[in-house]
Amino acid sequence: MPGLRRWDKRYWLTLLLLLVAGLLMHISFWFTPAADLMGQDIYYIWLEGKRIIGGENPYSRVLASDMRANDKYATYFPLAYLVSALLHKLGFPEFLDWLYLWRPLSFLCHIGIVALVLRFFYVRGLWLFGFAAAGILLLGRWSVYITRVHHLEFAAVFFLLLSLLLLKNRVRWALLAFSLSLGIKQIAIFLLPLYLVYLWKTAAKTKRISEVGLGLLIILSIPVLTSLPFLIWDVEGFVKSILFSATRAGSSHIEAAPSLDVIFSQNLPWVVGLKAKLPMLLLMGLIYLSFLTEKVSILACAALVMMVFLYFNSVLFLQYFLWPLSLTLLALVELIPPIPQRQPIEPLPQ
Repeated sequence: MPGLRRWDKRYWLTLLLLLVAGLLMHISFWFTPAADLMGQDIYYIWLEGKRIIGGENPYSRVLASDMRANDKYATYFPLAYLVSALLHKLGFPEFLDWLYLWRPLSFLCHIGIVALVLRFFYVRGLWLFGFAAAGILLLGRWSVYITRVHHLEFAAVFFLLLSLLLLKNRVRWALLAFSLSLGIKQIAIFLLPLYLVYLWKTAAKTKRISEVGLGLLIILSIPVLTSLPFLIWDVEGFVKSILFSATRAGSSHIEAAPSLDVIFSQNLPWVVGLKAKLPMLLLMGLIYLSFLTEKVSILACAALVMMVFLYFNSVLFLQYFLWPLSLTLLALVELIPPIPQRQPIEPLPQ
């Protein structure tokens, strides 16, 4: 992305205004007692860290399950669990200590999302439009919900957006940012084929295989390196825990808006698990093929892939709405060229 004109006051004042509004919104939820969050995912992330310190593999509990009913199994890659364990080791063993760390980090990632989106619009001369887009991401109901329940979404989405915006000019850093997003929360794994196709299309013909291979190694680096100890510890438990999100029952989540497979499974009991994901995977496959063969941007494809996930995944949580929303806002104006930066006027020779 092109840079802003140096010290553009309007951009920085707008961002400062949004930062203050966001901070006030976040702080209003920081007073939530820790006991009120013990049913949320953020508590169980802390708890898995405590279990690791106690010598318990957080991924082994799923072995006693039927891979359908959820009992708060460890379904993320272990990066967040390891950070929680590290905090225990550093002498901060209470859940409230974990919240003291996570709350400001989550706020910074949220403001990071807002700053990236505002900048993307602003360099295209769309200051008012960008202000509205950033305001949606800052204060919209999905962001308020994530702030209230302290989910990991802001961190994972921030590094995903950063990755996509760096991809054109700083490929290696972009791939590492994508790897970090997956390490935090692996929902964006459905975008992996888009990254590989992008590397294939942009590499020299003689280097396509090596570039794609190296890119895949970078993308998988953080999830794989953090997962290795748990794979060695209990490979079956780890694999089943990560796959649990694809097989879990969907009827128990937001029942008023079931996906097609949940509706069909009422009369066709075999339409469950991975088989039920075929319509979703087929639509995603069409998007991957379009990106390979047609003139469509990676941002537009990424937005549509995450939209397919939102609309067709068996399980629907409110925090999922932030993923396609963030990408769609960028894709809306992607084809508008950035305004060239003004070059300083050099004095005429004497």
